[in-house]
Amino acid sequence: MLEAYTLEQEAQDALAVLDAAGSERAALFTYSLGGLVGARLAADRPDRIGALVMYASMARTSWAPDYDWAMTREEREALTEGNFATWGEVNGEAMARFAPSMSDDPALAAWFARLQRLAASPGEARTIFKAMVDLDVRDALPLIRVPTLVMHRPRELVWDVRHSRYLAKHIPGARYVELEGIDSFPFVGDSDAIIEEVEEFLTGVRGGGVLARDLLTVMFTDIVDATARAAELGDGRWRDLLAHHDRDVREELSRFGGREVKTVGDGFLATFAGPPSGALRCALAITAAARELGVTLRVGMHTGECELIGQDVGGMAVHIASRVCGLAGAGEVLVSGTVFGTVVGGPLQFEDRGAHQLKGVPGRWPLFALVG
Repeated sequence: MLEAYTLEQEAQDALAVLDAAGSERAALFTYSLGGLVGARLAADRPDRIGALVMYASMARTSWAPDYDWAMTREEREALTEGNFATWGEVNGEAMARFAPSMSDDPALAAWFARLQRLAASPGEARTIFKAMVDLDVRDALPLIRVPTLVMHRPRELVWDVRHSRYLAKHIPGARYVELEGIDSFPFVGDSDAIIEEVEEFLTGVRGGGVLARDLLTVMFTDIVDATARAAELGDGRWRDLLAHHDRDVREELSRFGGREVKTVGDGFLATFAGPPSGALRCALAITAAARELGVTLRVGMHTGECELIGQDVGGMAVHIASRVCGLAGAGEVLVSGTVFGTVVGGPLQFEDRGAHQLKGVPGRWPLFALVG
């Protein structure tokens, strides 16, 4: 029996699902009250949440002087009590609000009742919804730095469109789209329009277009034992050290022709066009600069075709580079056999690290350590 419910618990449950699925970094889609969890996760764990899509979501559940379109606490409590009276039962009145275009479809009403029964017992549902009467994640919105798409159907009957407009206004760089339709459920009505917006947001194209691809060298960097070092230095000194480190990395990327794609946790994802020799020299310069700061890095690198997704990159080449970085030792620049084979015979020296199975990648991959 569920005795208590918190957003923090819900966020941890979501991360546990990602772990079980083997997901290192995911695009998150939220609807309704799920927006509270999504906002908190995106703000706190950008290392796990690569993009955020918020459809008919919200930042607060009840009225406040500067959030005056939401229900009052008393109104939400009354609505919550009413929901329990029909929890797990076919409810035509609820369907008329959530999916008015299909309110006379008995199959949808039966499906929604079964969904409620599978999701929680009436007692567990009462615990969850009572905890959600007055929740607020507005403090998290300015901290969200992952790409964010906010969508809403203004004519829907469940959630006021001002929830989504508030999210779009207060999340830095968020893209906002208003859609046609009267249904609240994202999978009812013109769901293709929602899918097309998400597809374009995540891939840069819509409607089955072909993603642009380019041959690039992908480099991941990561600070070794960052948590322990931060605890040793304290928050203020650690922030200063990170700022100095980030500045050094960006200077070396500029010097060697690299492009910063994004930061991932305490490290960087960068790409290099042309032969990987420039990327390799950049990796040596970055690790040397880090050592001068008293920081130890690991670097992983792979050369392959990447999908170009706006300013981001994706595809198997990025996945392989990430896996190679994860296998690198402290202070090591580890590269795939593809990188090694491209520059072999040149002035750079390598040590054979043997063949390895990379999680989620077919076959065994020869890896080599760059000798500085």
